[in-house]
Amino acid sequence: MYRKEGQPLPPPEKFELPFEGKLSPNNRWVIMAELIPWDDFEEEYAKLFSAEKGAPAKLFRMALGTLIIKEKLGTSDRETIEQIRENPYLQYFIGLNCYQQEPPLESSMLVHFRKRIDGELINKINKKIVKREIDKSDKEVKKKDCLQEKGEKIKNKGKLILDATCAPADIKYPTDLGILNQARIETERIIDNLYKPLRVKLRKKPRTSRKIARKEYLKVAKKRKVSYQERRKAIGKQLKYLKKNLGNIEDLIQAGASLENLSKRQKNCLETIKKVYEQQQSMWENKTQSVPQRIVSLTQRHIRPIVRGKAGKPIEFGAKLSVSCVDNYVFLYKISWENFNESCHLKEQVEKYKETFGYYPESVHVDKIYRTRENRNWCKERGIRISGPKLGRPPKNVSEEEKKQAHSDECFRNAIEGKFGQAKRRFSLNLVMTKLPETSITSIAITFLVVNLSKLLRQFLSLFLSLFTNNRTGELIKPPFINFDYTLNNFYVLKLIDLSENSWSKVA
Repeated sequence: MYRKEGQPLPPPEKFELPFEGKLSPNNRWVIMAELIPWDDFEEEYAKLFSAEKGAPAKLFRMALGTLIIKEKLGTSDRETIEQIRENPYLQYFIGLNCYQQEPPLESSMLVHFRKRIDGELINKINKKIVKREIDKSDKEVKKKDCLQEKGEKIKNKGKLILDATCAPADIKYPTDLGILNQARIETERIIDNLYKPLRVKLRKKPRTSRKIARKEYLKVAKKRKVSYQERRKAIGKQLKYLKKNLGNIEDLIQAGASLENLSKRQKNCLETIKKVYEQQQSMWENKTQSVPQRIVSLTQRHIRPIVRGKAGKPIEFGAKLSVSCVDNYVFLYKISWENFNESCHLKEQVEKYKETFGYYPESVHVDKIYRTRENRNWCKERGIRISGPKLGRPPKNVSEEEKKQAHSDECFRNAIEGKFGQAKRRFSLNLVMTKLPETSITSIAITFLVVNLSKLLRQFLSLFLSLFTNNRTGELIKPPFINFDYTLNNFYVLKLIDLSENSWSKVA
């Protein structure tokens, strides 16, 4: 059934709000705003600016809050600003005192925020948030402090999971022929710009053979199946055209042309093209498929091919990450655009764990690449159990306890794979859209921060569900009731309730 509304809709200024003009304290953005220690890192962010010169900068809460909103909602920079303009909860999250119709900042400011807030600062915020929440729920914090005063050795506690992954960048799948064709097109545009101020002095523009070169490229690029000889011949022709264009650029510079006539992007692109020509010429002459620090994108020359050996995606193009996981909280340890062996960082990551929590982990759960003899001996000296079978020939007889332990370790290690899946499916780790290396690192670090904030938010909301849990011992005899004692203890541990005042307090 469909019934048409008889009364006309009221104008926007007379639209009634369900919370009578006040923000609801149970909203997810209000709760999340209280979870982040904004004031603790305000001074570190303020050091980036001059105290006397320049226009007043946006506050740290607005800068970091906007980046978190963008990652949480999965929107573009422009759409993020529109969401903030329309939503009063988002305006409260970034630190505004009251709702305003005009957008609080331009979308281009997000690029500056990503440059100013580097990955190290975000990792500090991430560690402080997680450590604070773990310490609140740890019932043995006071015992640990007493042991430290007596000078006794602290026992290993907790489990640490280590793994690595790749964050692919937003680039076209690179091929040798495609990169050379793109480089040739860019050099032709550079020649056109350099020739404009020399029209009177030079009657004829240097010949580039752009039409012939494009036909030669399309002849091979349009084929579904190309043989090795055809591809190699096409690459050789594009190398000749590119070499000719680079020579014409040098001749124009000697004739009086200046690189100041080029834009900043074209200047950077010209330097990249020269490096690409050297690499491609070396591979073509030596008949190889690899070269050190290989460039796969003219616009993002910092990106490298990362050989992962995964099924379906043996090679990925982006940043390689080394990540640790503790109690389903993820910490970003290392970001590199070059491929590296993650097993070399096991010792440093375990030491970071001790620096953060004050003790070594009881066990370290890793895959096969981490289980080297050196890492095993290092962990054994510190009483740390490393997962996986021993090195060497497998024993003939394996006890049931060892099989059960190995199966339990493999199941437990799947937690970090789930975090990678969440970061790539729900958030933007599967395709990093930022272009600059420093902004890409910030974007990746923000993703793991939002993953941890999402877990804390779910943990907070799950406490309200415990209000309606049944008493296990009397659920068959007594009717369902609200278990206030269990819920009160949980709220007190997380400092959601102040028992001295017998009232609700802000989320810590």
